[in-house]
Amino acid sequence: MNPALVVRLRPAGPWRPGPDSGARNRVDAVYHSDTLYAAVTSAMAALGRLEEWLAATAAGPAPAVRFSSCFPFLEEIDFIVPPRTLWPPSGAVSPRVRWKSARFVPVSLIASLVAGKTPSQDQWSVDGMSECLLPAGRPGPFRTHTRWSAAVDRLTGACERHSTACLEFRPGAGLWAVAVFADAEQQERWGAPVRAALRLLADSGFGGERSRGWGRSEEPEFSAGVLPDLILPGQPEAESSTEPRPHWLLSLFTPAPDEAVDWTRGNYATVTRGGRVGSPAAFGALKKQLNMVCEGSVVVAGEPPRGAAPDVAPDGMPHPVYRAGFAVSIALPRRERAPRPAPPPPVAAPVPEAAPDTTPETPVPPPAAPEAPAEPPAPAEPPVAIPGAPEAAPETHAEPPAAAPAAPEAPAEPAAPPPAAPGVAPEAHVEPPVAAPEAPEEPPTPP
Repeated sequence: MNPALVVRLRPAGPWRPGPDSGARNRVDAVYHSDTLYAAVTSAMAALGRLEEWLAATAAGPAPAVRFSSCFPFLEEIDFIVPPRTLWPPSGAVSPRVRWKSARFVPVSLIASLVAGKTPSQDQWSVDGMSECLLPAGRPGPFRTHTRWSAAVDRLTGACERHSTACLEFRPGAGLWAVAVFADAEQQERWGAPVRAALRLLADSGFGGERSRGWGRSEEPEFSAGVLPDLILPGQPEAESSTEPRPHWLLSLFTPAPDEAVDWTRGNYATVTRGGRVGSPAAFGALKKQLNMVCEGSVVVAGEPPRGAAPDVAPDGMPHPVYRAGFAVSIALPRRERAPRPAPPPPVAAPVPEAAPDTTPETPVPPPAAPEAPAEPPAPAEPPVAIPGAPEAAPETHAEPPAAAPAAPEAPAEPAAPPPAAPGVAPEAHVEPPVAAPEAPEEPPTPP
């Protein structure tokens, strides 16, 4: 356990924690730990303790003081980013509460989540503006608002309208953070200077638009204790074994080169941090961007994560610019996974017995005898030639094709029979074939 100091800031006006994108019409609901460290460092410079402060924190082998990020509170309810391995709660499917929409949950709920309990949908509701999980019927601690201003040119009188997003807090609401000391000796050394720096910042302002009076707060409220009892009271002390275990981050985290973190386990997310230099040597210059593990992440390591403060100064900077990635974390209990029971052998589903068929059986007729193949038709006899009569067209047996049926025609009158030769009776009822083509005429055979 480490000695710690909890500070509560009650804003006296709008606050502007800048977003990662830097857009003026956006604002972040979290005042991140690296920004809080930079603000305290600027106050230490104003108090004349800059070199001593940097040597004890950023430039030293282990930081004497670490800061968590600033989270909202509303009267007696302190909110925090829950562990990503416990939120949203597994199995808590509710048609009334969208659990995963809550970015902040009450600190008092973390202990029940660690114990494996599921929150009741009848007791909680999510405030859409602040993304806080609140007791049913309670309002949110803050809201996002856009304020408009006009820049006036003193020479020409021309003006330009622009907007800036900010946080507006409800009465009784504000932000809280925790400062963790390496040991009791460092608490004795840096406890009073840290309080003085935070009081100075309460008057001068946190975040952006400080020249307009934004970011100020009332007198800070301090309460001393130890971590993790300030966040999770009643939790057992962390084991001294070096076996990897999950650690819940309350700050941004940049691992040191010699830290052993099992990145294949846990549940974490990263954020890209940038910003501008506030030193007079290169005021307004862009810092180098750095990827950091964000709050609420759960990393698995054998020892509590320590973190580092890499130099992000732009090229050509006469002095280093540190970005604090020191970790403020709480060890979570290991969850022993019970062995999965072997699946039971498959059992065939019983087939229901069919009801007896009471209908009389239909007698099956005997198979029919095979039909004899049809005999081919006998060839037609050639017609007898009649002397002096025109030769009749040969009778053919061609049939019209089935695919092209002929259009119906009017019935034709029967053709007159040819004149009979003298002495020979005419052949009766002889009709020409229907589809026989006209045969060419042949010369008559001489008698």
